Amino acid sequence: MKEQKMNAIICTEYGAAEVLQIQKVEMPSPNDNEVLVKIYAASITRAETMMRTGYPLIGRLFMGLTKPKNQIPGTGFAGKVEAVGEKVTQFKKGDAVFGESLDTFGTYAEYVCISEMGIIVTKPENISYEEAAVVGDGLITSLNFLKELANIQSGQKVLINGASGSLGTAAVQLAKHFRTEVTGVCSTNNLELVKSLGADTVIDYTTTDFTKSGQSYDVIYDTVGKSSFSRCKSSLTQKGIYMSPVLSLPLLFQIIRSMFGTKKAMFSATGTLPLAKVRGFLHEIKELIVKKKVKSIIDKRFLLEQAVEAHRYVDQGHKKGNVVFQLLA
Repeated sequence: MKEQKMNAIICTEYGAAEVLQIQKVEMPSPNDNEVLVKIYAASITRAETMMRTGYPLIGRLFMGLTKPKNQIPGTGFAGKVEAVGEKVTQFKKGDAVFGESLDTFGTYAEYVCISEMGIIVTKPENISYEEAAVVGDGLITSLNFLKELANIQSGQKVLINGASGSLGTAAVQLAKHFRTEVTGVCSTNNLELVKSLGADTVIDYTTTDFTKSGQSYDVIYDTVGKSSFSRCKSSLTQKGIYMSPVLSLPLLFQIIRSMFGTKKAMFSATGTLPLAKVRGFLHEIKELIVKKKVKSIIDKRFLLEQAVEAHRYVDQGHKKGNVVFQLLA
């Protein structure tokens, strides 16, 4: 029987965007407990552009010391179930689904295999495939930080630095859902977007340094890692929390130092949490989507063969919300 081929983006070495190459590769076949998903849309995230470069170096402990161990990048996906393994009971061919492939990656491709017990759910009818594909990067990560790490409570004051990006646009909506007072920090061009998502106050970082405003916050969520715990410490309440998903050695030192005070610095790698935990986040986000409490913001769409251009765009650090591969209209 002739093997079936698919288009995929291959990354065999760390480096600039040009290391991404589109190739014909063997199409995956689902194991007994897996579903084969025909991908309609896939997310393109800042985390993936960082993984492409192999920096920060500490990440290579998980991704591969000298080269990526998973040659097809990508985690977020949305599409339709093309085939199911013999033991699969929760999904059937033709189901519209979305989720994350956090263990083997592989979503920069036309097909991917996902365990039925992995991070995958059926897609609500009130969102597009593109909007569903990006849920994992922004909404799931920010839910983990705001709900699990910060344990935000109604009435608290929350500042979100980088409020117009993937994590930021998600965080603004979630923080409002949890009935907090939200301040969003972004550039001039994105002030109206952040306001429209529910921010009570917006700060233009090109003209104002929020750490010198005299305001204090219960939570500062630095989605872009552009600030630091030491800089933000005076802007935190007595038991305030500074947190960022951007791992660095300075942040690790700050986390250790904060153990001896009431103000805390925190970090979490959402993608390394137990699959059952992340799957729980996905179900929670799905319910919020169905109830129209949150939505995905799409900035730009690229074809699979435009992977280099897409990564260059994300590398610039100015995206509004999310960037996606559009594989099927």
